[in-house]
Amino acid sequence: MDLGSGIRLRPLRPGDGAPLATAYRRNRAHLAPWEPARTEDFYTASRQTRAVSHTLREVSVGRSAAYVLSDDEERIVGRVNLSDVVRGAFDSCHLGYWIDATLTGRGLAQRAVAEVARRARDEWGLHRIQAATLLHNAASQRVLRATGFSEIGCAPRYLRIAGEWQDHLLFQRILADSPS
Repeated sequence: MDLGSGIRLRPLRPGDGAPLATAYRRNRAHLAPWEPARTEDFYTASRQTRAVSHTLREVSVGRSAAYVLSDDEERIVGRVNLSDVVRGAFDSCHLGYWIDATLTGRGLAQRAVAEVARRARDEWGLHRIQAATLLHNAASQRVLRATGFSEIGCAPRYLRIAGEWQDHLLFQRILADSPS
C-alpha cells in the first residue's frame, strides 16, 4: 500500500533480514531511547535473518502480523507489527512500530498504523489492539491518538527500555468502534 512520499507498506518477507540490519544500524541512535538495550549481534544480517524467520513462523500460525515500510529503492525505512495475538474471548494483540529518523513528522507512521489497524479488523477479525509508549514519547502518543487509540492508564515499570524499567502509558483501540 502506498503511504505517500514514495513509501510503501508491505508484508515482511524472508529476504528482509539483511535490509533490516542495515535499517537498524542506520537508525541505531534514533531508536535507542525507545527500545530495549541491544547487543552488537542485533545489528547483524545473520541475527535479523533469524528474527525474520521466527517472525514469519509466528505470522504463519496467526500469532502476529509483520509489515515493513520501504522506499522507492526498496530500502526498509520502518516497521509495524501486531504481536501476541490472542483469540477467543479476547481477540486482541499488541502494536509496535518505528520509522526511519529521516522520515519522522510526515504522517507516514500514522498512515501505516491506521492501515494495519484496518487490516487487523477487516482481515484478522480482531476486536482490540493495545499499544504502550514511554511517558515522554509525545510523537508516538500523537500517532496513536490520531489513529483512534485512547489512553487507558499508566503501567509502572512496564518494560525495560534503554536498559531501565520504565513507566508506560497504555493505549487501546476497539476496532469495531471506528469505520476506518
